[in-house]
Amino acid sequence: MHIGIGSIGIQMVNEMWKYIKRYLLYGTLAAIFMVGEVLMDLLQPEIMSKIVDDGVLGVHSSGVGDMGLIWTLGLKMICLVLFGGLCGSLNNAFVHMTGQNVGNEIRKDAFCNLMTFSFPQVDRFGTGSLVTRVTNDITQVQNLVSQFIRGMIRTDMLMFGSIFYLFRLNTHFGLIVLCALPLIVGCLVLCLSKANPLFSRLQAQLDRINAIMQEDISGIRIIKACIRESYEKLRFGKAIDDLIRTQLHVLTILAFMNPVINALVYVVVALILRAGAVEVAAGVTTPGSIMAAITYTTQLLNGIMGLTMLFQNISRGFASWKRVKEILRTEPELRDGPFEGQTKLHGKIEFRDVSFAYPGSDQMVLKHINLTIHPGETLAVMGATGCGKSSLVNLIPRFYDVTQGSVLVDDVDVREYNLKALRQKISVALQKAELFHQTIGQNISWGKEDADGKAIEAAVVIAQAKEFVDKMPDGHETMVAERGASLSGGQKQRISIARAVVKQSEILIFDDATSALDLKTEANLYATLKQARPACTKIIVAQRIASARQADQIVVLENGSVAACGSHAELLRDCQVYRDIYDSQMGKEDRHG
Repeated sequence: MHIGIGSIGIQMVNEMWKYIKRYLLYGTLAAIFMVGEVLMDLLQPEIMSKIVDDGVLGVHSSGVGDMGLIWTLGLKMICLVLFGGLCGSLNNAFVHMTGQNVGNEIRKDAFCNLMTFSFPQVDRFGTGSLVTRVTNDITQVQNLVSQFIRGMIRTDMLMFGSIFYLFRLNTHFGLIVLCALPLIVGCLVLCLSKANPLFSRLQAQLDRINAIMQEDISGIRIIKACIRESYEKLRFGKAIDDLIRTQLHVLTILAFMNPVINALVYVVVALILRAGAVEVAAGVTTPGSIMAAITYTTQLLNGIMGLTMLFQNISRGFASWKRVKEILRTEPELRDGPFEGQTKLHGKIEFRDVSFAYPGSDQMVLKHINLTIHPGETLAVMGATGCGKSSLVNLIPRFYDVTQGSVLVDDVDVREYNLKALRQKISVALQKAELFHQTIGQNISWGKEDADGKAIEAAVVIAQAKEFVDKMPDGHETMVAERGASLSGGQKQRISIARAVVKQSEILIFDDATSALDLKTEANLYATLKQARPACTKIIVAQRIASARQADQIVVLENGSVAACGSHAELLRDCQVYRDIYDSQMGKEDRHG
């Protein structure tokens, strides 16, 4: 079992070496101080044996005790205890410095790599699982590093040191312990082999709990609106029950193991006492030697129990490390291209025979799209729900890669761009406005990190948000609740639009970003935006005719294909799909009138 622990530990050390080597000095000092602490523990029983035999009983001086020896050896023991305590304290300090720093470095690297994941990669892991891996799993790993440094040295020295000193005291005592050792180790192996597979299951069940928590907290409004609190309580309760059952299974196995090992050790102690009594009567050994032997046996037990805990932590930490490695080693699906974005054109977009299916699906969401949007033009995209409108615009900032064909920005394939350079050209405002627990001004400046107060104010005016922002208690400095819970849907959308506008990019995409605005506010927004940013290419995904009718071009999608493209008047004349949308919203009488 010890060999198994060592091989697992060595494997992990090799895999984590890039992190451990940065703090190798701390780890080395921790190991040195641990050696000092355990040595002090191993020296004391032998000294106590001399105090009992020569100081108290006077075994070697005709039964006459020696108080001077008691004082001398007693002071020596006190000094050893104090030195061992100092070594233990320093060991703890350097162990924590090593473990915490290694965990911190792993967590930062995991999060940085996570930020490079594409949308499909995030979906494959799941939000709950990613949260668990970056928090709980890495905590398990850093605890493992700490306990591995401390535990491997302590358990090895206590076990082998105790056996060595037992043989030094009395060969028979050492043989008694060696005979019992296979039984103790066998019990450990049996129990831990049952518990070990359960650690991965525990982490997966914790993933499930975090996923439910994340879903329910973000969707608390719809849960209350649909009166589904009871259902969610049951769902969460079932997940917790599954976790508890697994934990109890592990604890039951360990609860069985501890008393069995204790019983075996007590049997060993009894056998040592029996053999010792016989040998004392025969004058072969001394009472002090028996006391020392019992102490070493107890230390051996402590070493074995420490080894048990170490194995549990290594097993659990190794299961967590495998999950963390998946994040660290997952390569981003969307690779940077070499092009840095310097072009003669500014804002031209072209779709060349583009077809697209979401990763893992064979169903084409877009089929053979050919479309050109010239710099400064406004394009509206319309169509029934599920026809591919959002999928189309998501290909421009390369949130996804095309399945066939190519998307070009300023006559350069988006796959050739450095991603940062490409997305610097593009601003996006979504229907679901994502806001952060920061001030209104800080939320807007996410669009442009160095945006000053004047730029933020100009963006607020364009987004038609000035009226409600000025009424806020602290204006731009008003804090927004988590996920924008303190604002209405229309207010959140306008702040999201201001964030997109403040960036002053060449291409502006509104993916149904005005759905919560009334028609007058929306009309004022587009009029102000056209006046303030005439050279900016604008793409508007819309459900309402009123949002699209003033665009230079309107593309109508049907089942993932372009059904028609033209101006509002042209589509009313030539496109039945557009006429149906118009009639459903405005009425036939309005069209004929």
